[in-house]
Amino acid sequence: MAEPTRTPPPPPSGDAPSPDARAPADDQLPWLEELPPRKIVAELDRYIVGQEVAKKAVAIAVRNRWRRAQAPDDIRDEILPNNIIMIGPTGVGKTEIARRLARLAGAPFLKVEASKFTEVGYVGRDVESMVRELVDVAINMVRTEREDEVYPEAEARAEERLLDILLPAAPAPPLTASPSPGEKGEGRGEKAPLFVVSSKGDVTTKPLEADTEAQERRRRSREKLRQQLKEGKLEERDVEVEVQQQGFPMLEMMQPPQGMEGPDVNFTEWLQEMLPKKKKRRTVHLHEARRILVDEELKKLVDMDDVVNEALDRVENHGVIFIDELDKIAGERGTVGPDVSREGVQRDLLPIVEGSTVQTRYGYVRTDHILFIAAGAFHISKPSDLIPELQGRFPIRVELQPLTEADFVRIMTEPENALTKQYAALCAAEGATLEFTRDGIEEVARIAAKANERMENIGARRLHTVMTNLLEDVLFELPELPEKHVVFDAAKVRHRLAKVVDDEDLRRYIL
Repeated sequence: MAEPTRTPPPPPSGDAPSPDARAPADDQLPWLEELPPRKIVAELDRYIVGQEVAKKAVAIAVRNRWRRAQAPDDIRDEILPNNIIMIGPTGVGKTEIARRLARLAGAPFLKVEASKFTEVGYVGRDVESMVRELVDVAINMVRTEREDEVYPEAEARAEERLLDILLPAAPAPPLTASPSPGEKGEGRGEKAPLFVVSSKGDVTTKPLEADTEAQERRRRSREKLRQQLKEGKLEERDVEVEVQQQGFPMLEMMQPPQGMEGPDVNFTEWLQEMLPKKKKRRTVHLHEARRILVDEELKKLVDMDDVVNEALDRVENHGVIFIDELDKIAGERGTVGPDVSREGVQRDLLPIVEGSTVQTRYGYVRTDHILFIAAGAFHISKPSDLIPELQGRFPIRVELQPLTEADFVRIMTEPENALTKQYAALCAAEGATLEFTRDGIEEVARIAAKANERMENIGARRLHTVMTNLLEDVLFELPELPEKHVVFDAAKVRHRLAKVVDDEDLRRYIL
């Protein structure tokens, strides 16, 4: 079983990253499975306040993936993952744990909503699509790794192609024989190429002196253009490149005919190979042409068969699927009529979570060793409302605790992505500084906790609504504010939110 290797996160644009654009080694995210459980919890602590029991359970389950990879071959396949259900009210950190796991996981990670699926045979997404999406995630992950390895070579090749476009090769002069004594005028003054015969009988052409000078001039011009390319002086110059038209999206939807399915047959790629390749010429700026040519060279250098094999292995042995909103498919059993989006989905989930073989366009994938983490608020329903077989597929249950006023204070100060830091960054874009005193933060936390008590408890999400109302006028007037240093203490927070907090009807609809 292949072990995953570290790769930086893919760029948001989907283009291959340049070497200069890559993050420094100190900023690279650690591999999740390689960290001991205590370090995994410490990484989650950077963004999530409290919920130590849930973090501990997740850390153990993830670390067990690495432990299984080190086990002897004869027992490795017998070690099955312990799937987890996280139970707790909304806004306490269930989805945030999944989001942070996705950033840390070197393994393929996918988050899906259980409420988006319907029973097989009805309109909507079937549960097997989550495995297919996980394979797509793994393909992109491994391809990005391979592209990072060959990117310098692809960049060098693209540069040579750009130079060929900027300085096309001169057409070869036609070969003319020396004029015979009887011929007058035609071909006079032109020299035929000289042929040199070695002692072994090999015949080579000796270039003429004029050709040698032309080649030297061309070499000097090419090096001058290369230097201008490196200095970025030609970035806005228009060049004409030949690009291949995009594939046909409808081919992705087609099912393979009888006899064409199987792990070694990619029907979509086979069909695209059979169809004629269409190319067209485009006039673009040089920096855009460089991107197009680098992409083409990367496709030539990366072996997609190797990418697919590695990706499928990672999915089967290291894949993690986070199923959110599991409580939305739980309901009372025994109701009349088909329940295609609840109990039907639960029945379809059974074989996927237990372990089955799913057909994807890259081959068959076994789900026996994919780790499933489910989460749900279970406000209306209870975990016992799930069908018993599905409850048995998630043996580990973790309950997350509701957030208190003290937790709100920590949420606004401790995490690296705290709301106060986010709003400070937004104000810094306008050249202003935003500061919250300690009593100001405590007052915001008190108002949020009070709103959760009087209305629906939406957890930490209530902080977003309170902060939005608190800073609405400041963010609106910030460009014209003469004073670019804004400080919020407890008195100012109470003054800003007094109208909303004191008015019962207004509080209900705004907070």
